[in-house]
Amino acid sequence: MSQKIALIGAGAMGGAIGARLVQMGQDLTVYDLDAEKVAALVSLGATAASSAAIAAARADFVVISLNAAQIVERAVFGPQGVAEGAKAGSLLIDMSSIDPDATKALAAKAAALGLRWVDSPLSGGAPKVALGQLTLMVGGAAQDVAEAQQILQHLASNYTHMGPVGAGQTTKLINQVLCGLNFMAVAEATQLALAAGVDAAKIPQALRGGRADSAILQEYMPRFATKDYRRTGRIDNMVKDLNAAQDLARRSNTSMPLTAVCAEIHRMLTAAGLGGEDQAALMEYFTGPNKDFFA
Repeated sequence: MSQKIALIGAGAMGGAIGARLVQMGQDLTVYDLDAEKVAALVSLGATAASSAAIAAARADFVVISLNAAQIVERAVFGPQGVAEGAKAGSLLIDMSSIDPDATKALAAKAAALGLRWVDSPLSGGAPKVALGQLTLMVGGAAQDVAEAQQILQHLASNYTHMGPVGAGQTTKLINQVLCGLNFMAVAEATQLALAAGVDAAKIPQALRGGRADSAILQEYMPRFATKDYRRTGRIDNMVKDLNAAQDLARRSNTSMPLTAVCAEIHRMLTAAGLGGEDQAALMEYFTGPNKDFFA
């Protein structure tokens, strides 16, 4: 059944989400400040809107995919924002990765205006959304989460209601801690393999199914070994998420020494100008700058 959906944010993830929703026959209206990104979705069958308010006015569901809490707040509650156009009772599905406390505050502000909020951050990136195989961790009232699944079922193969609003974002931070540490471990192990003369490209096959196996090992060790830096994510986005995880740890008096080291290395690479590069560029920490990469 086709649903009327507004998409606010058509960046790397938002664009992939929009493309998948159009492919699945949904009636999609899209708004983004970048006209080229909007045009890419329009070419697939979406409708362009000149503001977030106009996009929300013609939709029953509003999907948000933006980079930071302050951007989400401006897109929803700012001039010509979602809240100006959305119908009473509309369901806002925030697929951004933002701080859990900020999510709770945004949801409360929306509720005061008669709007409902579900936080549904994701794991899997653009490659998985194209297949409808994202992992979604969802926070919100049970009825709202069930209703959101009408939309999110087109995007995900793993959909878990984690609790009230904010619980999805908290789970995403835990996911990012695990991913960040795994990226670092696989990069470090790759460098050891290369230095010791072992064919790193064979290691994922050799360890497949064992305790050391992981999706990151399978996907990234060959990329680390060959310095394949094609972008599917960004180092500076990991910095944002690890910072938020550390903030949560401080508020809950939780010790996270490994995360602290991981975050510092990501910050170091960001300061060196690699923030916009894929996680595969973590190899620069272990091998030193690649002259061809910086050319």
